[in-house]
Amino acid sequence: MTEHADLINVAGWAVHVPGLSAEELPGSPAEPACPPDRALEVLGRKGLLGKDPSTRMALCAVHRALGLPPGRLAEPLPGAAGTAVVVASNLGNVETVCEVLTDVRERSVSAVSPLDAPNASSNVIASSIAIRYGFTGPNLMVCSGATASLDAVRLAQLLLRSGRAERAVVVGVEPADPVARRLAELRPDPPGELLAGAGCLLLGRPGAWPWTTGLHLGPVRRADHAVPADIRPGELYGAAGVVRLAVTAAGLAAGESAHVGCGDPEDGWASVRLTRAAAEGAAA
Repeated sequence: MTEHADLINVAGWAVHVPGLSAEELPGSPAEPACPPDRALEVLGRKGLLGKDPSTRMALCAVHRALGLPPGRLAEPLPGAAGTAVVVASNLGNVETVCEVLTDVRERSVSAVSPLDAPNASSNVIASSIAIRYGFTGPNLMVCSGATASLDAVRLAQLLLRSGRAERAVVVGVEPADPVARRLAELRPDPPGELLAGAGCLLLGRPGAWPWTTGLHLGPVRRADHAVPADIRPGELYGAAGVVRLAVTAAGLAAGESAHVGCGDPEDGWASVRLTRAAAEGAAA
C-alpha cells in the first residue's frame, strides 16, 4: 500500500491543558483552559457528577474539537452513529483504582462509593466520551506506555481503512494527581514532571466529516530514535503524541508538513507525518 493511499484526513483538533491558552500552546482555547473542577464551563453541569479529572479533561478536548457551544448537547450530534472512539492514557484512573482498593482493604466492598466504582474500569474515559456524544462505533482504550497516543492514532487509522468506522475521535489524556506523578517518576529517566492535559483529533476518510481542513496523516511508523519536538508543554506521557499533533495542526501552513513523534528509550518510539495540502478547504 502506498503512502498516499494510507492518508487519513484530520477534520479537527483541540488541546486542553489547564492553565494554558492558545498564545502559550496553539490549539488551546483563547482563554486559559479550565481545570477539571471547572469543566462545567465547557460541558455544562449535568452529567459531570463523579467523573474523574482525566475524563473531564478528555470531554473538554472532544467538545472543543467538535466546535460545540458550552453546555450539554441539546439534540443528538449529527454523524455520531458509527463513529469510533480511541483513547490513550496510561494513568488516567489510577488514583481512583488505588482509592477503591484502599476502601476494600481497610473496610469492605460496601464502603466503595457507587460514584467511584465505574471510574475503576480501565476504559472509563473512552466509554464516557461515547455515551455523552452518542458515538456508537468501536470503543478502544490504549495503555501502551510512552507511545500510547500514536498507537491510538494507528488503531483509529486501521478502523477507518478497514471500514469498521467512517469517523474516529482520538484522545490522549493524562492526569497529574499525586498517585499518577509517583508512578510516572518510577520510569527510567523521566523527562520531566507529569503535566495534566488532553488533546483530541477528529479523523476520517475523505468526505466523512462535513468540513475539510486540508490536513492529512500518513501511517504511524515505529522509529529507532526520538523525533525532535519543538513543542514542549511538559511531560504528557501517554497523551504526548496526540497533543503534539493537535498543536502542530494549529500552526501548519498550506503546503507544509511535519513529523510528529513520541516515546522513550524503554517503550520505543513512534512517529507520523502531518501534511497540509497546498490548496486547503474551509477551516475547521
